[in-house]
Amino acid sequence: MHSPVLKISEKDNLLVALKDFDSGESVEFSGEIITVVSSVRAKHKMALESFSKDDILYLYGVPVGRALEEIPKGGAITTQNVIHTAAEVGARRDFNWNHPEVDAFTGATFKGFVRKDGRVGTANNWLVIPLVFCQNRNVRVVREAFTKQLGYDTTNKYEVMVSELVDMYKAGKTTEEIQEYSKQQAETAAKSRLFENVDGIRFLTHESGCGGTDEDSEMLCQLLASYVCHPNVAGATVLSLGCQKAQINLLKAKVHELNPDLDKPLLCFEQQRYTSEEELLSDAIKATFTSLMEANKSEREDVPVSKLVIGVECGGSDGFSGISANPCIGKTADMLVALGGSVILSEFPELVGVEQEVVDRCVNDDIAARFVDLMDRYQNAAEAVGSSMDNNPSPGNIKDGLITDAMKSAGAAKKGGSSPVVDVQDYPGYVTESGLTLLNTPGNDVESTTGLAGAGANLILFSTGLGTPTGNPITPTLKISSNTFLANKMSDIIDFDSGKIINGELSLEQAASELLKKCIAVASGEEKCKAEILGQEDFIPWKRGVSL
Repeated sequence: MHSPVLKISEKDNLLVALKDFDSGESVEFSGEIITVVSSVRAKHKMALESFSKDDILYLYGVPVGRALEEIPKGGAITTQNVIHTAAEVGARRDFNWNHPEVDAFTGATFKGFVRKDGRVGTANNWLVIPLVFCQNRNVRVVREAFTKQLGYDTTNKYEVMVSELVDMYKAGKTTEEIQEYSKQQAETAAKSRLFENVDGIRFLTHESGCGGTDEDSEMLCQLLASYVCHPNVAGATVLSLGCQKAQINLLKAKVHELNPDLDKPLLCFEQQRYTSEEELLSDAIKATFTSLMEANKSEREDVPVSKLVIGVECGGSDGFSGISANPCIGKTADMLVALGGSVILSEFPELVGVEQEVVDRCVNDDIAARFVDLMDRYQNAAEAVGSSMDNNPSPGNIKDGLITDAMKSAGAAKKGGSSPVVDVQDYPGYVTESGLTLLNTPGNDVESTTGLAGAGANLILFSTGLGTPTGNPITPTLKISSNTFLANKMSDIIDFDSGKIINGELSLEQAASELLKKCIAVASGEEKCKAEILGQEDFIPWKRGVSL
């Protein structure tokens, strides 16, 4: 039988509760009986030793908090008795990486779309994007025109449900009968996809492009350019007003910077050059349709798994995320790096407290200095508006056991595995190296996943302990649950259950191998991730303000 408590690292002086403990209950750990002084809920921490005021608490082998008062052995760790603290960052120390065992995946391939620049897509999407927020309506009009007619409209069972409720109302059903409506919703007949080799037409909208700073518009164009150049994208239709700051020429310049030899359609339409909206949209629709005919000629082919670029993310984290989902993703990331692939770790506010570990893993002093500089600048920007990086944990995080930023960061960083850091990129960034790259983004889930896709991730692995539906328009986003309860409760959004590590059903190595197999299946188009099935296509550009 598994112990109901867990000590993560030898240096730790805290235990993680794997079940609820009542005050006065006893638990055996390492041959010693510990009396629980105050109730401790599952996922929260209890003191492994007695603490005096100002003593440092350790978890994952790093400082995660400072005692605000005396805490007895067996006492619960709470926001009332502990405050955030983190280790100081020093010079880069010697680092040796132990490669994971990957013999089972030697020679493994997936079926991807090979682009002329040599990069490989896990999907073949067409983009329709506005350069400015006042084109959002036109994007929606094009979406309504295309999706059903081309067979991309996911069956909307809620539309069917409302239709049936309307019929009930017309038939004179009572309020009570309508409220008790529970019959199975009918499925509408889905129109078969016209372009079988085009996975989707993705319609982005945003609230930027004009009215902000010049830097905002330049950053937006750089981000949109990275989506245009992305290997999961076959081409793009761009709608512009004409007078906004984010000009078509600026977008094209950013595209040229990223890929001077880009060989995919970039269709641009400027409304102020037309005499009517109808003329603009008619031209855009006809040009897009004929380009989709060409994009449909692309076919998947076998390529080595080294062509995978996986972004790693966490959101809605709980006290188990750092001991199941994130280490599982991290081990999978290490396996991919060992196979010659690329991994992107973002969310800089969630690296507070583990900076020294990250610095040690950098392959040279210049990369380490770049990381520290970006972290310092982020912290200074937060302080300039009266905030701090340690304001990151959300109410949901705290409720489920992550009560300080360092505690959250120490677990969150596990999703980046243990491989060397080969590069550090500022937002929006673009990955150019095999191995692990750090990308400066906020902790905000969608701002971060938007950046990960823009940096070239052709898959995203997203851990969650509380349940997060986040997806991305162009990059398949797999949700990994930290606990089996969540996987069963919200099975419509969870792709992989790493809670089996907690209950002992799978070892970390076994779970990581299973997750890598899942990645290969999704990358090959053999399986769809839940976010894509639900049509979850989240896109929020970071305007470089303070976002934690």
